[in-house]
Amino acid sequence: MPRYLVCITGASGALYSLRLVSALASRGATLHLACSPWGARVILEETGRPLGYWLGKVRASGGPSGGPAIVNYHPFDDFSSPLASGSFRLDATVVIPCSIGTLGSLASGTSSNLIHRAGAVALKEGWPLILVPRETPLSLVTIRTMETLKESGAVLLPAIPSFYAKPQTIEQLVDTVVNRILDHLGLPEASAFRWGEGPR
Repeated sequence: MPRYLVCITGASGALYSLRLVSALASRGATLHLACSPWGARVILEETGRPLGYWLGKVRASGGPSGGPAIVNYHPFDDFSSPLASGSFRLDATVVIPCSIGTLGSLASGTSSNLIHRAGAVALKEGWPLILVPRETPLSLVTIRTMETLKESGAVLLPAIPSFYAKPQTIEQLVDTVVNRILDHLGLPEASAFRWGEGPR
């Protein structure tokens, strides 16, 4: 059973992380999750409900065929977590949404919290690290930071939704980004609209 780590930081775009967690859980993956305090605050501000509410829903009925899902939560400041070690193998790490401060820490190699350390582990171990920034416009400092991370092996996948599928809801719009992440994880969404193909 594949194991994925989803890290949530304090950038706007909480729905991106929640939709990704739901998509991975529904495929039967074992999920590990870390969330910064500001990430938790953004979830509350943007959805009206705390992170614990959403995790409870996924754990109870977000797995395959509506069954329970495995979601392991790791405190943001817990460096004793297995996520801090490369000997704890993961199939991929996704930071979504990824704040610009987190990008900077990952590019500079500094680890002041578990999310930074988990990203550093993914880079040093060479397993997929997908970073989903949601920021505009971009400063030259940020562009150079992204360049460093790209050269180090990370996938930079900005939260830029597509419109050619004519999404009718916010969830459908968000899923245009989530589906691209799933593509990079080797878990393509069968119903995703693909240019020149349409729904499968």
